[in-house]
Amino acid sequence: MGEVLDRIVQFAEEIREGGIEGEKLMRLSDGNAKRLRDAGVIRMLQPKEFGGLEAHPREFAETAMGIGAIDGSTGWVSGIVGVHPWEMAFFDPKAQQEVWGDDVDTWIASPYAPMGMAVPVDGGYILNGRWSFSTGNDHCEWVMIGAAVGDKDGNRTGKMLHVLVPKADYTVDHESWDVVGLRGTGSKDFTVKGAFLPEYRTIDSEIVLQGNGAAHAGRDETLYKFPFSCIFPLGISSSLIGMAEGGLGLYIAMQKERVAVTGVPIKDDPYVMYAIGQAADEINASRVAILETVDRFWDKTEKGQEITFEERAIGRRTQTNAAWRAVSALDEVFARAGGGGMKMKLPLQRFWRDAHVGLTHAIHTPGSINHASALTQLGGEPQGIHRSMI
Repeated sequence: MGEVLDRIVQFAEEIREGGIEGEKLMRLSDGNAKRLRDAGVIRMLQPKEFGGLEAHPREFAETAMGIGAIDGSTGWVSGIVGVHPWEMAFFDPKAQQEVWGDDVDTWIASPYAPMGMAVPVDGGYILNGRWSFSTGNDHCEWVMIGAAVGDKDGNRTGKMLHVLVPKADYTVDHESWDVVGLRGTGSKDFTVKGAFLPEYRTIDSEIVLQGNGAAHAGRDETLYKFPFSCIFPLGISSSLIGMAEGGLGLYIAMQKERVAVTGVPIKDDPYVMYAIGQAADEINASRVAILETVDRFWDKTEKGQEITFEERAIGRRTQTNAAWRAVSALDEVFARAGGGGMKMKLPLQRFWRDAHVGLTHAIHTPGSINHASALTQLGGEPQGIHRSMI
């Protein structure tokens, strides 16, 4: 394990208890947020000049997996909020100073979907809109969000921005997050009404999506040259695999002394033994596949070699299908947990619910990703939605 995860696992039982509290609060508990801050989880991809660790993406992924295996919602917040400092490295230094100048542990929420509109004015934009699914918002002081650029008549121009907005400029709808799983993430809606957005708090989304953020910001660290389409989904998919690992571990612990109603010990049931072995291997294969892609992309980036669209598409296919494979494996053992395993007082059902909600995230939509990777390998040129997030 890496140093950050080592610091986390010391408090695993406390974080599990905090996960139960967070489920009731429908946000990350204060105690779990403190553990993430103290361990430096959210600073793993943050620039060193602002107290960041500039960790290898593999360590970031393994940390999200490890936390997800302890508590799903806490792992999810780690993976999503933890990636925002990576993109912050591309923003104007003045914006970085505003966010981290007084406190390097200041957190930034999202989402990137362009749900609002920014209309140009002198020195910047006027921003309006409502955004959904802002994970960890209760513990964040800023949001990094997508916005469509509009003209003076309110019509979209086709240009998209990623923009930074301080907490004082948005209003959170605390009743908007009431869901079946990942309840402790507090992924709430918020509204911005007529806020002034200075130019230096914006960046053209294409600069980031096309992998030109490092050049734009004058950075030469390997971390910031890493492909957006690999690192942005990385924490999300990794935390999901962690949930599957956590659920499997709990299931195995529950079955050790269990005797079925037939009087046969579970360990003597060859069909359950087969299911456990199969599920364990599928979840481990998901972990290995994601980490192998990260390592390979890192090595090429460090050598200054191009990571082609085809390679990025296959990498996204690997991430997406790894998530589906891990959750499907969890389904196989959950279905064999017996009636007692369904009790709400036991944590197995929460891992199962959290994993299924995590699978609904847009980055885990397999259709367009599988299409794009296959078409590219066949010599075609994906267009439109089939290039999204690649």
